[in-house]
Amino acid sequence: MKSIILFVFIAFMFVCAGLAKAENTGPIIIPAFISYVDPIEKGVNIDEKKGITDWTSDQIEIQCYFHVANPGKLNLALLVSGIDNDNTVKVSLDGKDYLVKSDKSATEKTLKVGSFNIGKPGYYCIKLKGISKKGAFFPSVSAFIITGEASRGVHFNTQPRRNAASVHLAYPVPENTNAEWFYNEVTIPAGFDHVTTYYMANGFKRGYFGIQVNSLTERRVIFSVWDSGKEAVDRSKVNPENQVRLLEKGDGVVAGGFGNEGTGGHSHWVYPWVTGQTYRFLLHAQPDGETTTYTGYFYLDGTREWKLIASFKAPRDGKYLSNLYSFVENFWGNNGHKMRKALYSNQWIMTSDGKWIELINCKFTHDPTGKVERQDYGAGVENGSFYLFNGGFVPATAKYGDTFTRAFSAARPDIRLPE
Repeated sequence: MKSIILFVFIAFMFVCAGLAKAENTGPIIIPAFISYVDPIEKGVNIDEKKGITDWTSDQIEIQCYFHVANPGKLNLALLVSGIDNDNTVKVSLDGKDYLVKSDKSATEKTLKVGSFNIGKPGYYCIKLKGISKKGAFFPSVSAFIITGEASRGVHFNTQPRRNAASVHLAYPVPENTNAEWFYNEVTIPAGFDHVTTYYMANGFKRGYFGIQVNSLTERRVIFSVWDSGKEAVDRSKVNPENQVRLLEKGDGVVAGGFGNEGTGGHSHWVYPWVTGQTYRFLLHAQPDGETTTYTGYFYLDGTREWKLIASFKAPRDGKYLSNLYSFVENFWGNNGHKMRKALYSNQWIMTSDGKWIELINCKFTHDPTGKVERQDYGAGVENGSFYLFNGGFVPATAKYGDTFTRAFSAARPDIRLPE
């Protein structure tokens, strides 16, 4: 009899376990270290191990994003610690607010927030704002805990890296074509020019050329060419015969070496480019034996001239341009929740025999962050231009490997090539 009862109990436990797995309604632990801060990450620290710490400011809003696949009820709680005195925090989600109060009676505990009715699938944001405190700090938050039907199938970033996914457009070149020149145009729409963004226009096998937002006060035109070899970090370890060599640079251009993302020769020109204006880039490749000289030019509308950025001689090469592409990159993660967008238009190459060919096709790809962690990116055709965007926690408009075709231009650009 005991064996029969034991068998029934075990069978019952397997059934219960199966039901729990099928419902999968929580608890789901969302790490607080994936949070962002608006308007600026100041008065708080986002720690990749501890989460939200050293929170002193009541002038900021802390935001944590996640994607809901199944609408329904969602229960929210905060896992907190470091409560040094009585305080009140406002917690918001989907337009509904709760005031959560805590005191120093426990060093670490779960604070229940409340329940929310999630009406449709999509991205949602948990928002925290400090209301009042008697001590020096608001509570440290290590995690957000969600349960309920809406927690089933929820997706969120699980890594401390908070950058948006890097996104790219590759422009196929006809086979057996010696592409000596590559022309491209880029426009950054208003509101999409966030700090720590590189809008790269003329990428090629050995380097990249575009515009960048470095800080609230500085913007640059950047042109870089990679060394030969496999060193990824320290350029001092690259043999001199494998290093690219600076031949010439334009007035006001800063040039040197770089590392940590491969190594090579770097050049930049501080230039206050603006949104809504189209900028023109021209790249030249001149093979000579086993080397190729790569030269980047940036068009100045005011003087109607092509400004030399820099010219680098690359060893172990001897080839024309290949692997042409553009990308949008968020290279620092504390504002990876903001959307970046660029419009790329009027792509052309000129062959070594003087023939101009328009490139009207492209292929969309993204970096490994876009495979699992982040899914807010896209590409396509908009008003005759290709577009790329990343960030913003909005639905994707393209998937890896999608191809796009824009209309032909009325005529090739009128270019007076630099001597």
